[in-house]
Amino acid sequence: MAYDPYPGGGYQQYPGGTDSLTPQEPLPAPPAVRNAVKLMYAGAVVSLISVIVNLSTTGSLKTAIHKASPSLTPSQVSSVATASLILGIVLGALGVGLWIWLGMMSQAGRNWARVTGTALFGIDTILQVVSFTRSADALARIPGLIVWVIGLTAVILLWQRASTAYFTRQDTPATW
Repeated sequence: MAYDPYPGGGYQQYPGGTDSLTPQEPLPAPPAVRNAVKLMYAGAVVSLISVIVNLSTTGSLKTAIHKASPSLTPSQVSSVATASLILGIVLGALGVGLWIWLGMMSQAGRNWARVTGTALFGIDTILQVVSFTRSADALARIPGLIVWVIGLTAVILLWQRASTAYFTRQDTPATW
């Protein structure tokens, strides 16, 4: 007769544990989070369109630079315009990437993404206020304002009660 420490064969379940060795399925995001994520993707699209529009306005950029600094030579104006366009492309691509990344991480329930998105919205708010203190074409401000409104709406949705409960549950360690 063989010794059987666990009658019925096999291993017993760990007290208080689950039968499965796989982590629990993530909870579905509430509608507020799903809508915020859709808005973040829309923010990425508007940001990309803004970059494309800015690329198409090279001539007016050179005119504005020359008007602001008439002592610059045509070569210097061209260099400043090129540097401005490159900076705009890099920052625009970074913005598009951040919108998409934060949207994906918010969908996954990562609370740090919600906090980071809120902090970036705060920075954008400051930049929007500063932009109104400078003389610029009102039409040029429209894409930035659209992005700001999208960000405001997404932040409001991400901090609703149902969203907070979702992020809190998702940040708790998985039960193995």
